[in-house]
Amino acid sequence: MKAAMRAKDSARLLTVRLLLAAMKQKEVDERVELTDADVLAILEKMIKQRRESIAQFEKASRQDLVDKEKAEIVVLSAYLPQRMSDAEIQKEINSIISETGASGPKDMGKVMAILKPRLAGRADMGAVSSLVKAKLSA
Repeated sequence: MKAAMRAKDSARLLTVRLLLAAMKQKEVDERVELTDADVLAILEKMIKQRRESIAQFEKASRQDLVDKEKAEIVVLSAYLPQRMSDAEIQKEINSIISETGASGPKDMGKVMAILKPRLAGRADMGAVSSLVKAKLSA
């Protein structure tokens, strides 16, 4: 936040302030100290909200707001861990399926329950879900 203030980067400063406010709000609401997993969950939630807003703004032909939301996503994404490649995700999915002995679509919940904490913040869970579903259906 201080670096954004010194650089007079108002867009970045605003986004960082929003993130810090969301973190503080969760700490106050739940009366807990946030863990790294909690912060990742907040970041992912905020990015998801921005993506949904972009879709709505594009429908309304509001390019100025679309650009603002995309800029916020870039700032928020900088605080996420390194994204996993598709090959790494496939490898992780295959290892979990073999660990759990999952054999069909009925076992998808079991596989996703183990995958979610391992891939949190490093992969799009919607895409991972569809990959697991395809793998278990085959």
